[in-house]
Amino acid sequence: MAFLQANFFSKSLKKQTTFNALVPLDQFEVPNQAQAQKRPMKALYLLHGYSGNFTDWVCGSNIQELSLKYNIAVFMPSGDNFFYLDDTQMGILYSEFIGNELVEFTRRLFPITGKREDTFIGGLSMGGYGAIRNGLKFSHNFSRIIALSSALITNNIAGMPVGFKDHVADYGYYSRVFGDLDKLLGSDKDPEALVSKMKKEGKQIPQIYMACGTEDFLLDENRRFHDVLNSEGIKHTYIESPGEHNWKFWNEYIEKAIIWAHE
Repeated sequence: MAFLQANFFSKSLKKQTTFNALVPLDQFEVPNQAQAQKRPMKALYLLHGYSGNFTDWVCGSNIQELSLKYNIAVFMPSGDNFFYLDDTQMGILYSEFIGNELVEFTRRLFPITGKREDTFIGGLSMGGYGAIRNGLKFSHNFSRIIALSSALITNNIAGMPVGFKDHVADYGYYSRVFGDLDKLLGSDKDPEALVSKMKKEGKQIPQIYMACGTEDFLLDENRRFHDVLNSEGIKHTYIESPGEHNWKFWNEYIEKAIIWAHE
């Protein structure tokens, strides 16, 4: 298993940025044990949650084992706390970085297939939102979306008044990240609106896998998006099971999601 930390200048972010990569090129051969079949390597772009960084998945989960077990390259960037959206005021384009630049860069650097059908995006919490939103927005690159305990908060913060504050952040933060909160619903930062628009335009919608714990504080938001997908007739996988907003739940369902992505 090759575990690398890559640092390069991102034009989208206008700075040096770092990501972790797991690339199962080298496999130890155990005597008298059947070896894994060699096949073209697929790629998963895996996003962290709020207040995290590119180390979260390696430190908190068994993603290294899963990368080797399922022969899939995994790339884990940092999105800071910007929900993987473009900061148009500063010209720092997190969405463009995740959806296009990082994909193109890793395809040049690593031995992955480069095919849309072999390219997936996933994440947890804030990264679950980022995976859904950018998986839809850049559907020409991604064929499957993995979204765990997704922070699908657009309906919660839309129209938020000045001075509002919740347990995560305040009006200033949300308006900086999501833009004009009075115009959020129906914009391309609203996953529900993106799905509806893509369907009307006849665009290919990536397959979606969602999982959320029944004790998770984001359960209602995940149920709502599940209902929207059903109402739009979008085929998807949705799972609820006992669990909280923690690594125990994400560790269990990231493997199930990777198995699903290989189907």
